[in-house]
Amino acid sequence: MKKLISLFISLIAILNLSYGQFSDEDAFMLKDIHEFALKDSKVYHWLDTLCRTAGPRLSGNQASYDGLVYAEQVLQSLEIDRTFQVECQVPRWFRGQHSLDIMTPFGRLPVRSTMLGNSLGTDGKHISGEIIELQHLDSLDNTVKDKVVYFSRPMDPGLTQTFHAYGRAVDQRVYGPSRAGKFGAKAVIVRSMASQIDTIPHTGVTVYEEDATNKIPGIAISTFDAEALSALLTKGPAYAHLSSTAQPLSDTTSYSIIAEIQGSEYPDEIILVGGHIDSWDLGQGAHDDGAGCMQSIQVLETLLAMGYTPKRTLRCVLFTNEENGLNGGRSYAEYSNANNEKHIAAIESDAGGFTPRGFSCTAHEDVFIEKLTKLKSFETLLEPYDLYIKKGGAGADINPLKSQKGILIGLRPDSQRYFDYHHTAADNIDTVHPRELALGGAAMTSLVYLIDKYGI
Repeated sequence: MKKLISLFISLIAILNLSYGQFSDEDAFMLKDIHEFALKDSKVYHWLDTLCRTAGPRLSGNQASYDGLVYAEQVLQSLEIDRTFQVECQVPRWFRGQHSLDIMTPFGRLPVRSTMLGNSLGTDGKHISGEIIELQHLDSLDNTVKDKVVYFSRPMDPGLTQTFHAYGRAVDQRVYGPSRAGKFGAKAVIVRSMASQIDTIPHTGVTVYEEDATNKIPGIAISTFDAEALSALLTKGPAYAHLSSTAQPLSDTTSYSIIAEIQGSEYPDEIILVGGHIDSWDLGQGAHDDGAGCMQSIQVLETLLAMGYTPKRTLRCVLFTNEENGLNGGRSYAEYSNANNEKHIAAIESDAGGFTPRGFSCTAHEDVFIEKLTKLKSFETLLEPYDLYIKKGGAGADINPLKSQKGILIGLRPDSQRYFDYHHTAADNIDTVHPRELALGGAAMTSLVYLIDKYGI
C-alpha cells in the first residue's frame, strides 16, 4: 500500500511539473540540437573512421589501443577543458583457428561457427563425442559425461523486447561450458544469440566459474545451422569433431578515456555520457559499441558548437573492457569514489546506433522514485521526438556508480535489428544509418541539457 501511495504522489508530481515549468527557450534548444545533429555533426564520420582504421577492438589487442588513440584525438580536437585516462588491467584472449565437423546419419552437416569469447581451445588435440541436445543448464547431469553438449534454446521470438529475449537465453552461452564441464562433458556447442534465422555465428563471453576444474571449449553455431542440427538429432545420433587453438593470454594494462567540460555553477556535480570503446574481434564494432562512444562525443560537440555554457560538469567516458571483463567500468567507479565525486546522472549508449525510442533508468532504491519523478517531467519536451522515459536497466559500465545515488540512464534505440549484428563479423559501419546514429546522440544531448539546466 505504501508503494502505491508513493507512486500516486509521484504521478501527481509529474503532472504538476510537466505543465508550465519549461520555457519556449527549452523547446527551441531541443529543436536546434536535433537540427545540428542531422545537418552538422561529425558523428558518422568519426564512427566510420574508427571502424575502418581500428577495426575489431578486443581489449588488450593493438586495434583496441588504435581505437583509444583515435577517440582521444577526436575529443582533443573539440578543445575540451581537459582529457585524461583511468588505467586498469584487462584480460587478453587469442581466438586462433578452429574447426567443427558434425557427422549425422545423413552425412556431414556443414555449419558456420565461431569460438565463444574467452573459451579455452583443445590444446592441440581433436575432440570427438556424441552430441546430446539440451535446452537448459539445469538439465545437465552425469549423462553428458564424455559427450558434446549442444544448448539449443533460442531467443524467444514472441517477446517484443529483444533484449529481454537475449537475457532469457544467454545463460547457456555464458555458463554452458563451465557447467557442462563439471559433469564431464568434452565440449559445448551453443545456438547463437540471434533474433532471426541466418547463417552468421555470434560470439560473446563465456565464463569459467571459480570451482570449474574441467574447463572445456565452447563454440557457437549460426541459428540456421542450429535449426538443421536440432532437426537431424530427432532422426538419429550425431557426432562432433572439434579442434581449436584459442587460449587466454596474460593480462595487460589498458585505460578508459575521460573528457570533460567544467560546470560554471556546480562543477562538483557530474553528468556523464559514455559507451565502451572495446568490441569483439570479429566485425568492426560499429553498433557494439562504437556508435555509443561517438554519440557520447557528439553530446559535447553539439553543446560546444551551440555555445552552451553548462552549469554542471559534463563528462564523456569511453570505457575499456566491457565485453570480456567490465574492468573499465569498475576501475572508473573506483577512481571516482576515491576522489569523492558525485555523479548526479550517467547516460550510457550501448544498444546500437538505431533510431532512438527513449531512455530507461535506475538508481539506488533510496532515491529512485524521487529522481524518476523529476526525469519523467522532461517527457513533455521530448515527446515531439517520440522519446519516452521509463524504469529499466541503464548500462553495465555505469552500474558501479549506483552507490553515488545519481540517476543511471540507458539510451534505448529500436532493438529489432540489433541482434542481427551483435557480436558478429557483420557488425560493420555499413549497417549504421547516419541519421539514426545522429538522432541517438541528439536524444542524449537533449536529456543532458535538461538535467544540466534543471537538476535532478
